[in-house]
Amino acid sequence: MKLSEGVEWGLHAVLLLAGLPPGATLPARALAECYALSETYLSKHLQALTNAGIIESVPGPRGGYRLTRAPREITLLEVVEAIEGREPAFRCTEIRQQGPLAMEPQAYRLPCAIHVAMARAERAWREALRVQTLADILTAYTRSVAPEQQRRGEQWVAEHMRLAPQKS
Repeated sequence: MKLSEGVEWGLHAVLLLAGLPPGATLPARALAECYALSETYLSKHLQALTNAGIIESVPGPRGGYRLTRAPREITLLEVVEAIEGREPAFRCTEIRQQGPLAMEPQAYRLPCAIHVAMARAERAWREALRVQTLADILTAYTRSVAPEQQRRGEQWVAEHMRLAPQKS
């Protein structure tokens, strides 16, 4: 399975937003600049995250993006599905019922064993993402990143964030 780079971009963007103080936003330009990404391409993913209700866009000169919920309430699966969609990674087209070895349809009463195995693996993968939240990632970041890098990140965010009107 190969996820698009938009998943990585989206996860990093929401993680950055998760560290904002209440009432603050980051504009798309700053989110893109932080990781040296294309603002146009990142904006497409920010729109998908907005449509999924994970982030919201605050208009105006003090606007930008912010999370709609606390980081502990947003799962990695939600972000992945917002960007990639909910379609399964594996699609069984029942090729075992085609070609010179195919039998009559009644011979295929049991599901394809490959389909069953792939569906089981996908359920496990999705469950692993469903139980991990942005708060979990923030905690791991705090433990694994050098204090100097954390300080630099906090300073950068403070310089680029905007204080937007509170949610009503």
